[in-house]
Amino acid sequence: MVRIFVMMSKKGKVLVAMSGGIDSTVAALLLHQEGYEVVGITMKTWDFATSGGEKKETGCCNLDSFNDARQAAVEHGFAHYILDIREEFGDFVVENFVDEYLAGRTPNPCVLCNTHIKWRALLKRADALGCEFIATGHYAKIRKYENDRYVISKAVDNTKDQSYVLWGLQQDLLSRTLLPLGGFRKTEIRKMAEEFGYPALAKKSESYEICFVPDNDYRGFLKRNVDGLEQRVNGGYFIDKNGTKLGKHKGYPFYTIGQRKGLDIALGKPVFVTQIDPHNNTVTLGDEVDLDKNEMWVSKLNWIKYSQVADGTEATTKIRYKDAGTHSRLYTAATNVRVAFYEPAKGVSPGQSAVFYEKEDVLGGGIIQREAFEKN
Repeated sequence: MVRIFVMMSKKGKVLVAMSGGIDSTVAALLLHQEGYEVVGITMKTWDFATSGGEKKETGCCNLDSFNDARQAAVEHGFAHYILDIREEFGDFVVENFVDEYLAGRTPNPCVLCNTHIKWRALLKRADALGCEFIATGHYAKIRKYENDRYVISKAVDNTKDQSYVLWGLQQDLLSRTLLPLGGFRKTEIRKMAEEFGYPALAKKSESYEICFVPDNDYRGFLKRNVDGLEQRVNGGYFIDKNGTKLGKHKGYPFYTIGQRKGLDIALGKPVFVTQIDPHNNTVTLGDEVDLDKNEMWVSKLNWIKYSQVADGTEATTKIRYKDAGTHSRLYTAATNVRVAFYEPAKGVSPGQSAVFYEKEDVLGGGIIQREAFEKN
């Protein structure tokens, strides 16, 4: 049974991104319960049929998800809209995704989408609808720091914390963003979904796939969306760190740093992808220890807690979403940062995000460059 909450006061009008999943739905209902005037919006970012995938459309861009989001809004008495941003999303996020793999890097499209597409699209529509705030179901916190800057912090539930993917949000976006789930654990959110009258939603499985690659096969996506790709990149060589040819590979875009499985080469021992050279169509293989890096360069920076950090600032640096983080020092150089690790970091992947933390707070982040010695 749906619970009816009487709002004693209005805290403002908030536009909530609702994917139809448990997190965004509970986020909207929590804000509604707290007294905000909620407007729900579901963004269609991608038409899976155009990607040529073989599996049934899943995730946040299917009709069932749209209907789930609308149903929750209708049952709780607030407006709901669908916003089609497929053209903008495809032109920017998908093209970048393809370009990065062709450049021998491993992109993180969710970070790019949050930074350049979803939040800006939300803010634009919020202004049009007279909403003071925007909100999502991300697990993170936002607060105003003593220097009047808005800071992203880790969520209470460390297993669900999503602060890593939000490093690109600028101050004008953070100042108007509400993240109501940051103070809860996932188990609590599931219980709330049941209490709100959505037991099926509480048991709904979560998708960790890229929304425009629902079959989770990025290699197949590249082959379907880049004309003649296999012919262009086929015939390159696996090499060792000394440049010795070890055998032919299927094309450098189809490999990622740290990859061990699916190499289709027998060398008598486990080997890992340690470097990708798109210019020579070579993929370097090595031992696991060869993945260790003592430093790296990071560019395309966005500072959050402070407008800039002092040279030599200590931080915990995460180089991937599930990374526990490595103690490091940050050395600024023009528009880039050299990150020196106290202990080697394993599997530094150009194209991925590096996010710097001061305890629970996000100092800022950027994009990992190809080599440690690249300064520009």
